[in-house]
Amino acid sequence: MLVETSAHGSDIAARPRVSGGRVHDDAPDTAADFVHLAELPEGPERDAVREQLTEAWLPMAHRIAGKFRNRGESLEDLRQVAALGLVKAIDRYEPGRGAFESYAVPTITGEIKRHFRDRMWALRVPRRVQELRNKVRMARRDLTDAAGGASPSVAEIAAHAGLTEEEVNAGLEALESFSTLSLDAEMSSSDDGFSLADTIGSCEEAYDVVIDREAAKEGLRRLPERERAILYMRFFEDMTQSRIADHLGISQMHVSRLISRCCARVRDEVLEQGPGTQRRGDDGRAG
Repeated sequence: MLVETSAHGSDIAARPRVSGGRVHDDAPDTAADFVHLAELPEGPERDAVREQLTEAWLPMAHRIAGKFRNRGESLEDLRQVAALGLVKAIDRYEPGRGAFESYAVPTITGEIKRHFRDRMWALRVPRRVQELRNKVRMARRDLTDAAGGASPSVAEIAAHAGLTEEEVNAGLEALESFSTLSLDAEMSSSDDGFSLADTIGSCEEAYDVVIDREAAKEGLRRLPERERAILYMRFFEDMTQSRIADHLGISQMHVSRLISRCCARVRDEVLEQGPGTQRRGDDGRAG
């Protein structure tokens, strides 16, 4: 362990603290240094003492981080998070309110748990569901150990954790939802090489056509008969404007203007109508 000397001459990391007759290698006696830190104004000297305290207590932060290993996060990242929690504890600690260790341990632990809650989930889930997941995980582990490896039932987990079976089921689902699968992942139950993407439906564009037709229906009914006939020949019989003009005995330019004018009229009526409303016919009755 590195030995640092504080601004007022104390070897911070060299003095392990004795508590209950047991020496804690990662809990140095820094009470005087914290008092000194609280008395210092902002400046280089205070920064130096703060840095020395951080280095002195860093082994304890690393020990706490080690308790959370093998949960999907690298130990190095966990140590970084624990170090951040340690710095927060040093900045917020008040020397007259008990030992630093009893304040720092829950602060560092809370910082690590927040990291798992906020950063490790591939998808953002409510905090209530995350807490259910943790309760269910711990209860299932306790019951499995007590039963010699046998998996407990939902009812047993609920009774052990003080939860309802519905809450247990939500927690069990969350246990399987900590990370996501790639859409290219091959389905385990498939022998044909189907991927997860093959099971996801696509948007049906025909639905939009149905909506558009229903929205335009009333406006089309109110068009004069000749205009309706022109639109029908153009868009349903797929006739060219030249053929329509020959059929009706008018110019192609006139057909083009009529089509544009009718489409604009129907479109404007649909937009004016808006969603969820029903326009009335020219006679005042509902269409």
